[in-house]
Order: sequence, then C-alpha cells, then structure tokens
Amino acid sequence: MSTTITLAQPARSSFQKSANFRKFIGRTLRIAALAIAATALVVAPAFGEELALRPASTGEMQSGALLMKRDGQETMFEAMRLGTDVDITVSGPTARARITQIFRNDGKDWVEGTYVYPLPEGGAVDTLKMVVGERVIVGEIKEKQKARAIYEQAKSEGRKAGLVAQERPNVFTTSVANIGPGETVVVQIEYQEPVRQDGDTFSLRVPLVVAPRYSPPALVQQVDLPTQGKGWGHLSASPTMDAPVLDPDQHGKVNPVTIAVKLQAGFPLDEVKSAYHIVKVESQDAGTPADTRLVKLDGPVPADRDFQLSWTAKTGAAPSVGLFRERVGNDDYLLAFVTPPTAAQPAAALPREMIFVIDNSGSMGGTSMRQAKEGLTYGLSRLKPGDSFNVIRFDDTMETLFPDTVTADAGNVAVAQRFVAGLDARGGTEMLAPMKAALTDPRANEGTRLRQVVFLTDGAVENEQQLFDAISALRGKSRLFMVAIGSAPNSFLMTRAAELGRGSFVHIGDVAEVEERMRTLFAKLESPAVTGLAASFSAAKADVTPAPLPDLYKGEPLVMAAKIDKLAGDVTLRGRIGDQPWSVTLPLASAAEGAGLSKLWARRKIDDAEVAKTLSHITAEQVDARVLDLGLAHHLVTRLTSLVAVDQTVSRPAGEKLTRADVPLNLPAGWEFDRVFGESAKAVPPRLAPDNAMPPSRRASAGTAPAFAKLAAAPVAISTPAQTVDLPQTATDAELRLMAGLMLLALATLMLLLSGRREWLRA
Repeated sequence: MSTTITLAQPARSSFQKSANFRKFIGRTLRIAALAIAATALVVAPAFGEELALRPASTGEMQSGALLMKRDGQETMFEAMRLGTDVDITVSGPTARARITQIFRNDGKDWVEGTYVYPLPEGGAVDTLKMVVGERVIVGEIKEKQKARAIYEQAKSEGRKAGLVAQERPNVFTTSVANIGPGETVVVQIEYQEPVRQDGDTFSLRVPLVVAPRYSPPALVQQVDLPTQGKGWGHLSASPTMDAPVLDPDQHGKVNPVTIAVKLQAGFPLDEVKSAYHIVKVESQDAGTPADTRLVKLDGPVPADRDFQLSWTAKTGAAPSVGLFRERVGNDDYLLAFVTPPTAAQPAAALPREMIFVIDNSGSMGGTSMRQAKEGLTYGLSRLKPGDSFNVIRFDDTMETLFPDTVTADAGNVAVAQRFVAGLDARGGTEMLAPMKAALTDPRANEGTRLRQVVFLTDGAVENEQQLFDAISALRGKSRLFMVAIGSAPNSFLMTRAAELGRGSFVHIGDVAEVEERMRTLFAKLESPAVTGLAASFSAAKADVTPAPLPDLYKGEPLVMAAKIDKLAGDVTLRGRIGDQPWSVTLPLASAAEGAGLSKLWARRKIDDAEVAKTLSHITAEQVDARVLDLGLAHHLVTRLTSLVAVDQTVSRPAGEKLTRADVPLNLPAGWEFDRVFGESAKAVPPRLAPDNAMPPSRRASAGTAPAFAKLAAAPVAISTPAQTVDLPQTATDAELRLMAGLMLLALATLMLLLSGRREWLRA
C-alpha cells in the first residue's frame, strides 16, 4: 500500500495575488505591442506602396470630384467637385432647359476643368453664361476654330474662360480655364427642344451620362519621318485618349444632379410620372391651374441614367392639333402638331417578313441583355402564321439563325426562342454588318409582303455615319424600327436611323417596361402608316422642315416647323392613311404665341442638311455652308460653331502653372464594367485626353480581354502626344503579408499565455 504525501503551499494573500496578476497583464500587453509592431513592419511595405502612390483615390473622393495630375508626378489628386442643376420649363409643345454646372476647386493648383455630357439630340443650344464672383460673362457664338483660339488665348493669359462645343450631335463639352484654389465657377447653358408626343402621352428626356462607345477597328496612323535622312520613315498607330469611366464596384457615384420641371402643358393634366427616378409632384390646389405641375427629383441623384418625365391629359382633353407662332426680326416662324386619326385595320392584313436583330455585345451586359431578350421574345410571340421571319445576333461577330427567312410556325418560333434565351453579352459592337444583312432584301421585286426590320440595341457605337450611309443605300422597301435598350442609349443614332429607314423607334429603359413598350411598337407595325405627307400654304411662302415630311405610325403626330414671309392664309396638310386620303387645314391667324420656335426650326434645318448629305442630295461643302450659316444666324452650337465666354480680368498670377482635369464619368446604370472594358481595365483605367484636345466621346472596346485591344486601333483626330494619367497599383500582396503578421501575433500571444501560466502558478 502506497501513500502519497502532498506538501501544502504557503497561503498567499489577496494583495500578492493582485500584484502578480498586474505583472502578468503588463507583460502580456508589452509582448502584444511588440507583436503588433512586428506585424506592422511586415505589412507596412505593402500598404506603404499603395498609400505613397495614392494621395486621394477615386473611391475616397467625394461625389463630383475632378481628377488631376500634378506636374512631374504620376499620381491623381482631388482637384475640384462638380454639381449640376437642371431647371426646365415646359410651355405647351416646347421645353426650355437651363443647366447649371458648378465647378469647385478644392485643391492647391490652378485648374482647367473639362466636363463631357449629353443633351437631347433635338436640343438647340443657344446660351452660355459664366459666373465669376459677382460678374456674369455672356458667351458669344463663333465659328468653332475661332472660338477655340479665343479660349486658348484667354487660358494662356491667365483669364477665366468658358467654352461649350459640340463633339457629336448629342454630346457636348464644357471647358473652364483658370479656376483658382478654393474658387467656384458657375457655368450655365440653355437649350430649346420640342416635347415628344406618342398617342395621349407627352414626354421629355434629359440625358445625364455619356455611355462608353465602341469604335470599330480602323487603321489610323501617324507618320514618323526623321528630321535628317533620305525621306524614308515609319508609320505608327494613333493612340486613343479618354476621360476616366469609373467602375461602380470599386468607386462611388459622382456628378450629383438635381432636376426641377415646371410643367405648363396647356391642357388639364391627369398622370405625371418619371419612369426611372423618384420625383415629387406638387399636388394641385385651389391656386394651381389644372394644366400646371411642379416636378422635382427626390434629392440629388448621380448622373448614371437618363431622366424621363411623361404626362397624360385627362380623359377627352388630349389635343390632336396645335399651332404656334413666333416673330423674330422680320420673319415669322410656325410650329404645328397634328395627330392623324387612327384608321381601321384592313380586312385582310398583308403578310409580313420580319427581321429581328439583337445586340449581344459587352455593353449590353446585365439588365440591358435581359431587356433585349425579353423584348425579342415578345416580338416572336406576335408573329402570325402567314408571316415569315429570321433572327440575327451580333457582337464583334454576327450569326444568322436561319439561312433565309422561314415561316412563323410553332416549331420555327420555338427554335428562335431557344436561340434568344441562350444569348449572353460579350465582345465588341460591330453593328454595320448586321445592319446591312438585315436590310438586304433578296426578294425586293417579289409580291406585296411588308418587310420590317426590328433592331434592338443600346447604340453604343461611334460609327453612326457608316450606319446611316448603309441604311440610305440598302433600305429599299424595308422599314426600320429601332428599339433603344438600357439606361443611357444613343438616342441620336436611334432617331436618325429610324428616320432614314422610314420607321419609328421606342425606348425600353427597365425590364418592367418590356411588354408595354413592345406592345406599343407592334401596334405601329400592325397599323397602316400615314404616307405621302405634304404641306401647302395658301398665301405665305414657307421654308418647311423636316423635308421631306416623314411617314407616321399609330399615335405619332406630325411635328412641322416653318419659316414664313407673312402670317396670312392657311396651311393644308395632306397624306394617305392606308388607302384612304386624309387632309386637314389650319388657319395661320389662329396660331398661339410660342417661344423659341426659330431655334427649333434652325436646329431641324441643320438635321435636314445632314440627312440630305447622307442621301447624296447635296455635297459635303454645301452642308457645311448651311450648318455654319444657320449656327451663326440663330446663335446655336453646332459641329461648326461654339459658344465662348471670356473674363477680361487676369486671375492666374504669372508663373503659376495650369493643370488639365477631366471630370470622371459614371458607368451607365445596369452596365457591367468588366464586360465593357475587360478584366484588366481594373488595373489600367482609361486615360485622360491631352490638354489641348477633347475626345469626341467615351470610346470603349466591349471586348473582355485585353481591355483596350480594339480600342487602341480606334481612329482619333488628335495629332499631339498624349498626356496620360495612370492610376496607382492597388493589387498588392498586402493580404498575404497581413495574414503572416496575424499568424506571428497569434503565435506570440500563445507563447505568452503558456509562459505566463507557469509564472502565475509559481508565484
């Protein structure tokens, strides 16, 4: 039998226990601090690289920040902020908009800010004001090159200057020179546009973001000839320069916008709504006319999708005709709205040959692809047994579903629906080949079949003129109907293509709208068009636009502007609805007073000239002469005229350098950055333009990898070396170093606890 004897330890006082515990805790904290310091030494090189390169990242900057590059450095700094206020007054058939752009320079450098923004394709831009302190400088219209020269001279002399130029028919730039540290410069532009009508619904659209556009590969080269030699040299490709487009997954939204609309419809209003934004509509009270509403956005929103406002009349109050006049100088201008009556469907509808074209390029990724697929699926469901059809899909390749059109039986429609369901967004936007394929009619001289082309796309391309040329050359008896997809479609392309294709267009900006908008489109497709429209004046000599007057579809009004020598007699409009003749006569003396009609007439005359050139009716030289004359005479910004405002006071001190900064743009809502720019674009973002040229638009290769493989070959009209700004490297091995440091910290803590426990027991 064994006996175990345990020796008793001397009793410890509570004071001794407390002191030992305090020593243990102190030792633990000291060792933990050393471990954390060691971790910092491990991790610091990784984060140090990033922080040293990144004084202010795009993600850290607040809304509306401008990016700039300091001289001699490759980093980007916060330079200024941009906010935009849009105020619109709707007066019956027209809308007058004032856009206020507020540039705030919070940096320490003198800055030239440049902002690229869209405007309605039918908008007539005629006013520029620049507010500097308490001074208001009013801009003047000049020939484009002269305006640029005036601006550049003022910029070099240190004077504040503003320049508004048209880069594309619906894309403009505002440049503001010599914004000093801590200064705010306010720029206001104004434009006039007609209200859009479709049936009993009236609407206006405010584009808010310039979407990246695909530029088909082209060989545009520069010559590199040695200054000394025998005349032989090398050709080099031109680079593409761009302002930054932010990845929404990595950066916050920029360029906040507020919008207020004073709606004076001219008839009792029923529903007033915005399709894509939350708005506050001032409720009608006893003092508010029945035709008036005040509509405001529910707080500022980022400029990442177009704003649309629509309104309808109370039952039975929607007007079917309107006539307005304006006196400017010695001339009178008219604006007429006439909605022809809806004819009954013919007893036996003609069979149709339907060609559906769907864009599945990278810019259509996300919700746009879903909208397009649902829209095309709906269109297939509307085919009738006597119809024939085919489906074409395109990105930077093209695929035709059937070798030729097939009958619209259940089996063929099911095959097409499965084909559409399997489409995915990828690649570039090569639109020219599918447009030609859709319009080419192998049976142009056969039968009485109606041939209709439905083209679903966001229109994110730069080669619009190539498409217009193809439409005018190949349209034959085909009718082209454009379906604009997404939050910021190229509406200029849509409207002009539909006009040249003698069709119509509809916009789908949300998945919930697909059925409603496609139903509206097919109501037009299935109803007889109003054709052969012409206008005659009984007493006045008139210059009418558009010329010729277009065909109309169900619910569409004829919108006609005219410049007349006297306000006398009447105007008669004639045409055919299906096989039935139709006419209406309007007495000119009954025209109501309107405002800005001369601007709308001139803007539409410019469009007529461009269309006439596309149709080879006039030469390019004749078009340029007309555009320049109309722009100067009516004080409009065109592709050949610009607005320039110059402050006579020198503000930038001699010796202070001026830095160029482009406002970064949001990616349109619903777009997927990777599908547009490619994965590598996260590390290599778009470049800024050189400080003496402005890119015509946001070019983008919709390919997936490499990000700018096709973009590098895009044509540019810039011959000076590019000034580039490279964003810092943010993809470091910091995560691995952090993990290693945390493991060391955990190991040190464990060793401390084990050794501390032994010391505690011995104490």
